[in-house]
Order: sequence, then structure tokens, then C-alpha cells
Amino acid sequence: QVRLVESGGGSVQSGGSLRLSCEFSGLTSRTSYMGWFRQFQGKEREGVASIVSNGDTVYAASVKGRFIISRDNAKSTLFLQMNALKPEETAIYYCAADNGPPGVLFRQLDDRRYSYWGQGAQVTVSS
Repeated sequence: QVRLVESGGGSVQSGGSLRLSCEFSGLTSRTSYMGWFRQFQGKEREGVASIVSNGDTVYAASVKGRFIISRDNAKSTLFLQMNALKPEETAIYYCAADNGPPGVLFRQLDDRRYSYWGQGAQVTVSS
């Protein structure tokens, strides 16, 4: 059974940085892929970043150049380094995973491609 547990959420001022972590277990497939999503209050969930098994990554246009997704398999942890945060990025951030195989890279930001989800971590950016 796949289990995902996020940590690292919190409050930060505009322009600041936060790093989210997602400890995972049960992902045994070599084709597994993982991603980060966020949900603004009253809005649908949107893809932020995804990483596939060969290390390729894809980012939403709104975060490209500021956010970095990485995966440490030795520590069974997925990370999202978020820099230059904006108040409008206040949201609940979710870690997600699937045993794959992945599709074309740009479609990895579609939440329908993921079977497993963490509980979410609140990120609040104040102005």
C-alpha cells in the first residue's frame, strides 16, 4: 500500500522560501512518478510540478524558474523547494504518486494521472 506524508508547510512572507517534503512508502514500480499539486480556496486542484522515474521534470508555467521538484529515493522523500513565493500562492499543497508508467511529460500535471495522495500541507504567504 502506498503512503504519502507531507511536511514543511507553514507561513512565510512574500518573497520568502519554503521547502515541502513528502515521505513515501509502497512505491515499488520502476516507472513510478510523483508530483505536487495545490488547491486554492474555492478552486479546483492544479498541478505544480512532476518528476518521473528517469528524473525528467515538468513545471506549471506560473512556478517555472522559482520552484524545484526533486526526489531522493534513498530517503524515500519527494521535495518541493519554493522560492520567491507570492501571496496568491497561499493554498493547500498536496503530494501525489502513481506506479506508472507515465505519459507524455506535459500531461503529468493532470491530477487524474495520480492514484495516491497525501493529506495536504497548508502554505500561507503574507504580503
